[in-house]
Parts: sequence; C-alpha cells; structure tokens
Amino acid sequence: MKTKFLLFLLGLYLSVPVKTQTLFTYGNHKVDVSEFLKAFGKNNINPATPKAEALREYLDLYIRSKLKIQEAYERGYDTLPHLKEEMANLREQILPNYLQNPEQLNRLVQEAFQRSQKDIRAAHIFVSFLNPQGRYDSVAAEKKLQNILSRLRKGEDFARVARTFSDDTVSGKQGGDLGFITVFTLPYAFENAIYGTRPGNISSPVKSKAGYHIFKNLGERKAVGKIKLQQILLVFPPGADDHVKKQIALRADSLYKRILAGDNFSRLASEFSNDYVTAASGGVMQEMSVGEFDPAFEARVRLLKKDGEVTKPFLTSHGWHIVKRLSVKPVITDPNNREYRDELRQKILADPYRNKNDEYIIEVVKQKKGFSILPYSEEALWNMSDSVLDGKPMTSGWAITAFTPLFRVGDSVYDANDWVNYAYLYRYKEDGSGIKPWPEVRENWHRHLILQYYKDHLEDFNEEFKRQIDDFRDGNLFFEIMQREVWNRSMTDTAELKTVYEKNKEKYIWKQSADAVIFYCSDLNTAKTVYERLKKNPSAWKLLPDEFPEKVLFDSSRYEWNQIPGLKGKPYARQITEPEINKNDNTASLAYIFKIHEKPTPRSFAEAKGMVINDYQALLEKELDEKLRKKFPVTINQDVLAKMLK
Repeated sequence: MKTKFLLFLLGLYLSVPVKTQTLFTYGNHKVDVSEFLKAFGKNNINPATPKAEALREYLDLYIRSKLKIQEAYERGYDTLPHLKEEMANLREQILPNYLQNPEQLNRLVQEAFQRSQKDIRAAHIFVSFLNPQGRYDSVAAEKKLQNILSRLRKGEDFARVARTFSDDTVSGKQGGDLGFITVFTLPYAFENAIYGTRPGNISSPVKSKAGYHIFKNLGERKAVGKIKLQQILLVFPPGADDHVKKQIALRADSLYKRILAGDNFSRLASEFSNDYVTAASGGVMQEMSVGEFDPAFEARVRLLKKDGEVTKPFLTSHGWHIVKRLSVKPVITDPNNREYRDELRQKILADPYRNKNDEYIIEVVKQKKGFSILPYSEEALWNMSDSVLDGKPMTSGWAITAFTPLFRVGDSVYDANDWVNYAYLYRYKEDGSGIKPWPEVRENWHRHLILQYYKDHLEDFNEEFKRQIDDFRDGNLFFEIMQREVWNRSMTDTAELKTVYEKNKEKYIWKQSADAVIFYCSDLNTAKTVYERLKKNPSAWKLLPDEFPEKVLFDSSRYEWNQIPGLKGKPYARQITEPEINKNDNTASLAYIFKIHEKPTPRSFAEAKGMVINDYQALLEKELDEKLRKKFPVTINQDVLAKMLK
C-alpha cells in the first residue's frame, strides 16, 4: 500500500509540466523553466548552434545577469532619480502600443493594407463655416452646400462647380483636382469617403470643424509606391519680373546641359538649389509617397522610368525643377509581410481619428476593476458647481464639500475637488458656442478618469506590457551596475590599463595587416561601379562617396588581413579588392589598400587600447561575478535542466 502511494506521488511529480518547475535558485530567489525559456527565445543570437549547447551557454550568461540585477535592486538603484525618470519616459513611449483592442486593430491594419494596394485620383469641393467676412455662419454654409449638391445631382460638371463654388482656393482653381491619394494621405474621415466611393461617383458630404467636404473619385490605379529623388530647385524671388524669370529659366537649362555632360548632380544641387534643406545633402529628398507633393510635380517625376534618369527642367508654382530618380520602393503586396503590417500598425496607433478605442478600454476597466457612482445629491452638486465656477448663489450646494466622494474606479476614489478641477477646464463646448450641461460634463469626467486609470494601471490589465516594463527596468539596472562596477572603471583607470597591457603584451600583436580604406556600399551594383572607378583613378577615392549619396560610406585605418573584404583571409597582391557581398543584408564592400605590413609587429598601447579595455572589463566582471555568487549562492536543479535540454 505504501509503495503504491509513493508511486502515485511520483506520478504526480512527473506529470507537473517542466516549464513550471524551478530551474535554479540564487539566494532566496528562484527562476522557473518558463521564465528562462522566454528570455532565451528573445536573446538567442546564434540559432546555428545546437539547441542543447546554446541553452547551456545562455544559462550561465542568464544566471550572471540575474545576480547583477538582484544586487542592483538591493543597492536601491531602482529608486535612483535618473532611472525612475527614464522608466517613466519608456513607459510613455510604449504605452500607445498597448491601448488597443486587438480585434479592432487587426481590422484597421487589414483595411489600411487593402487601401494601400491602390491609389485614387480625387477631386474636392469645400464649403467653409466662415462667411466672406470671416464670421462663423453654419446656416449660410448649409444653404451653400445644398445649392452645390442640387447642381451636382442635376449632372453639372464637378470641376466647373468646384471652380465656381469651392472655398478650397488651391484645388478649386484646378477643378477640385487633388491628384492621386493613398492610405494615410488625408484625414481618416476624408479617406473613408474617397475609398468608399466608386470611380466616377461623388461622395456624401463629410462634416469637419472647418466646414463641409464633397469628394469625387476621378479614377483608380494600382499603387505605385514610394520614390526617392534628388532635385535642384530654382525659385523665383518675390516680385520677379519677366526678365528675371527668363534668366532663371536659362540657368535651369544650363544646369541641365551640365548634368547631361556628366557634371556631378549632388555638387550642382549643393551650389545652386534654392531648396536649402535638401541642398545641404546634395539635393537628396525624403522618400515621396503618393499625395505628399504638388500634383503637377508628382505627375512629372513619376514619368521617370529608371534609377539615374533626370527630368528636363519643368515649372511649378514653386519654380524650376530638375529632378533625378534615385530609387523606387514598390508597395508591398504580401498581406502577411510582418514588417509592413507593423509599419501600418504604428501609423494607425499614431492617428487618434482612426484609432478610436475608448469604449473597449472603459468596458475592460469596469469588468475587471469595478466602477460605481457613490451616493450624493445631484442637485447639490450642480448648485455647488454653479456657485464655485460661475459665482451663482449657494442654495443646496452646502451639502457637498471638497472631500465628498463622488465615484470610484477600482481602488481609486474621486471627490468633489477632483470634479471642480476637471469641470473648470472642460465644461466648454469644443466649437466655442457655450457651456455643456453638467450631466454631459460629468459623463466626460467619468470616461476621462476611467481611461486614465487604465493607463496608470496597465500592468494589471496586460501581462505582456508588464513583462516589457519589467524587462526594461531589469535592463536599466543591469546597465547601471555594469556602468559603475566595470565600464566606468575600465575607461578611466589608465594605470591599471597599462598594467594589463604590460602583463599581456604578447597578445597585442599586429598580424599580417594593411593600411586601407574600406568602402561600404548599399548594393552589389554600386560596389561594382565604385570598383571600376577606383581602377581607373585610385587617387580620387575621396570623391566617390559624394557621387553616390546615401549609397556609399567609407572608413580608413590599419586592418588585419581577415578584416579586409575580398581577401577571405588569404594574401592579396592587388591594390583594390573585388566587391564582397554581405549575405545578411545584401550590402557589399571592397577595399583600396595603401600599404601592406607583412610581418607581425607589436601594437603600441594606443593601438591596443581597445583590446586592453576589453580584457580589463572581462577581469572586472569576473571579480564581480565571484563576489555575487558568494552573496547569492546558485543551485541548479540538474533533473529539471536535463528534462529541459531534452
């Protein structure tokens, strides 16, 4: 009977999932398998290593980090003002990513993806709430709107109506034509109206704070993506007469001919372009998406068919442009592309008009933490509010004091003083037309505080958020103790560094090496072009990065043979190495070698300093680890470890 009972207990033990079992203890603290495996999954940087071996290696690293973090807690580093401030800032940065109903967010991401697959050419008629005298007149705006709608329903041409009636003075002159737009080009309400309208049709009016908006879908096309450009812009000075404008046009034509003859576009842009922001970077512009620039400008540059092609000078309202196409980034068409979906998600989270999530949050708080209105007299509260905020006579308001509790969210109670402070700031209507009724202000107050409670206690509602905050905090504490005990000392203790150098001089040797400049290129084609230019004129190597803005970087120094691309660790007699591809990101690099050092030579202290610092840091960290293992004795559960490794 006893044997059966023991076997039963053993069966219970063996049936416990290994992930919930303690993997190791340190001092009075313990870590289970699940916690360790989560950390391993996030930080395993060498997936090629056999998993059992990688787990063993990471376990030692993880234990040493846990000891340092625990020591930092016991020293009170988590209460240091600069770390508390940094944690508060980090919390605010990541908070928006977690204030979202996952189902709603997924729907919005899917919607944004579908809309990103096509561009729509839209036209616009705007009816302002401001009359010609600049006064707010919603009645006149409504009358004008109905007149416009009546004309459009009768089949009158949209462009002609826009020119005649639209208060959009820019697009109105173009018959309302806005050019092509895509997702995120316009406010969400306008985007909904346009994408919800079939080609050739007119949308229902959209009301904004400024007035009414009517859109027409002029046509659709497959999305063209983003384009990277360089430009030279020659602007007409204020008050320029025809003679001055003609001279600027001639200058634009002259610059264009110089470019065709092979002159450097970047240098010409830096010298002549009046777009001073881009001129500082050789005329390179930020990636242009659909709908971000003047429609005439966009239509012209979209005609460029290949990278490196340059437009003839063309005129817009800004002046004369000469534009060079650098690259095109097509729209991603794979709905499962994680990077693109993350990009769309971040844009949605940053758009308060698209990302309306308050109702979801309020319901979650009410269900999990509770919400209750406490007993008080509404009549007394309104009377007290009138008296305090408007100076009206007090009648029944005396029944309410500043500390009278009004409602509760979770374990937080809000009183009349909190109410008055909120009402003082938020009782006015957004359009400036007067004061809201007190019940409406109170409802808004309840919503505001529930939402704030959710943000302030998000760790109680979202385990992933809590885990990320804890990871940030632990990371900061690890950094702080390493900064104090290892990194600062290794950077400033010159005497000890020289002692380490003298003791290990035989380690600090230059192997076969060379003085060289290494070119880091964005792609193989660019690297091949740089290679050919170097072969023709090696002495002009310093000019090459200017000819390939944002595509070529370089660094010159003394490098050991295995650090130089194109050598593959073997002796190389030629002065210029052939391009070598980095398989991780498809970039490429090559080297121009000035001088070869055939024989091994000792490194001076200055040349070896980086290596000496690394060795000294390893020594200091080893001493710290030994001290902490004595303070927090570590015991690994070998049985659990064996199960985990299997």
